[in-house]
Amino acid sequence: MASLFTSFLLTLCLFVIPSLSSDPDPLQDFCVGDLRASPSINGFPCKPSVSASDFFFSGLVGPLNTSNPNGVAISPANVLTFPGLNTLGISMNNVELAPGGVNPPHSHPRATEVGVVIEGSVFVGFLTTNNTLFSKVINAGEMFVVPRGLVHFQWNSGKGKARLITAFNSQLSGVVVMPNTLFGSVPEIPNAVLTKAFRTDDATVNKIKSKFAV
Repeated sequence: MASLFTSFLLTLCLFVIPSLSSDPDPLQDFCVGDLRASPSINGFPCKPSVSASDFFFSGLVGPLNTSNPNGVAISPANVLTFPGLNTLGISMNNVELAPGGVNPPHSHPRATEVGVVIEGSVFVGFLTTNNTLFSKVINAGEMFVVPRGLVHFQWNSGKGKARLITAFNSQLSGVVVMPNTLFGSVPEIPNAVLTKAFRTDDATVNKIKSKFAV
């Protein structure tokens, strides 16, 4: 009896665990998100009434302002900006890079990313869990893919501005930007941790933290 119960639990896990590996499938034609409510496991509750405007979005139109230290600007089309995506398991970004601009190393914990370069030349790279870098300079019309959760970046290696459109298999992919997370968290990560991890001293850590202070 015990072995039968154990087998049942293992079988149940095999069915349940995959269902948690990405956005759940929708149970209706659409469910435009009511952003006034709190999200649940499958997204936001549905708006009681919808119109055609709920299914169209102009927020990916540029140009964007890249006048910042990284030289990058991102306009997201996710469930928080485009509630029509609610429960549909997809979102997109418009990414624009000034010459030399960098979308710094980051990861998306809830989504795989694919992207296409619309303008310019972009050095795209991602790192595996064994610290192998896969990278290439790609040009307008060429695509890339970044497996879910892996650290990646984009750098405008050309002489003019660059633009990419990226897409995710999640309505809200999440993003962990490594420099901001490590040196700009609230509350701060103790210097004792960072000096040991980066094999440096307090003065260096404090100098870097000052650049990411909120």
